[in-house]
Amino acid sequence: MARLAADPGPETREGFLGVLDTTMPTKRNIAQTLLRDPDGRVLLCELTYKREWDLPGGIVDPGEPPSTTAEREVAEELGLDLPARELLAVDWLPPYRGWSDATLFVFDGGVHPADLVGRVTLQPREIRALHWATPEQVREHCAAYVVTLLEHLAATPVGSGTAYLVDGRPRA
Repeated sequence: MARLAADPGPETREGFLGVLDTTMPTKRNIAQTLLRDPDGRVLLCELTYKREWDLPGGIVDPGEPPSTTAEREVAEELGLDLPARELLAVDWLPPYRGWSDATLFVFDGGVHPADLVGRVTLQPREIRALHWATPEQVREHCAAYVVTLLEHLAATPVGSGTAYLVDGRPRA
């Protein structure tokens, strides 16, 4: 632990809290938005940097609320100004492909007409294409944790409250 000469001493409250803040684990947080069409399909992004399709969203920046991240990512990735509505799920994700564990926040983005895809402006560095996906397409194109998450959310009516999940499943 490096300390500066001007830092409060570790015997002070401020110094002790500063040491804790720099040495305690941090958790990666991810925020995503679930957009649906009237037929119950979900909007998935075909990404340029991984094989699996995923919900629009991304990593929560330091000091940023997850709801703001969800809104920012939809604006950056799709060019849409949509509010993050109800928090549908908080999902703890175990380590995956070299990433440490994370907490995922999934917000309701509402129901939109299928022609929404024609009105978006994709961020080409990250998003190759968008798809209104059926449950079969979700199982075919998404990572297993996304499949279990979306299956749980499909079976849970909006307005039921926030689900707490562990790797896409209700906590046992």
